[in-house]
Amino acid sequence: MDKLHLFDKILAPMVTEKSTNLSEQNKIVFKVPSKANKKNLKNSIEKIFKVNVTKINIVNKQNRTKLSRGRKVKVSGFKKAIITLKKGQSIDLTTGI
Repeated sequence: MDKLHLFDKILAPMVTEKSTNLSEQNKIVFKVPSKANKKNLKNSIEKIFKVNVTKINIVNKQNRTKLSRGRKVKVSGFKKAIITLKKGQSIDLTTGI
């Protein structure tokens, strides 16, 4: 696999209150492309960050509309992956890739 293809599988880390609480359980949350699957994600994360992935959960957030200043606004959906790492391993998201 080419390095460019490895980095195409991960769009961005999701840093929210819930994802920081999950980091205590060796879990990390990434925003991924809509065509990503578990097998490709596992291979690319293991090669990029040099960690062992034990489990991957993928959540597909649907499009929704919300009310903003009295108008309906469309909020686009996305796909996120919750990656569980082997016990004792971690990924430091603050250093970058």
